[in-house]
Amino acid sequence: VQLQAFGGGLVQAGDSLTLSCAASGRTSSIYTMGWFRQAPGKERELVAGISWGGSTTYYVDSVKGRFTISRNNAKNTVYLQMNSLKPEDTAVYYCAAGPTRGLQSGYEHWGHGTQVTVSS
Repeated sequence: VQLQAFGGGLVQAGDSLTLSCAASGRTSSIYTMGWFRQAPGKERELVAGISWGGSTTYYVDSVKGRFTISRNNAKNTVYLQMNSLKPEDTAVYYCAAGPTRGLQSGYEHWGHGTQVTVSS
């Protein structure tokens, strides 16, 4: 499975940005998809995860109410809609996919990161 992320950039605080990630290869093995981020000097953290059908989602507390994860299985693509961005959202964002139902673990495939920078 290969994952390719798009959509990062430089925005101002309060702006919105949408990340997308397209999967290719053995996509039939994918159940869960998610977005992680890693800020300078910090550990990588799970931002959001979504089950295969989209009925179950997970968000880290710091983005609840601001970020929305969704997926289009016909296009093998997962999205992260980010609203009301804050400077502390600045990080490299990675999409990930895995075969298990757990949204907070079991990710086996990783895309290259895309930089999101939020200026104050």
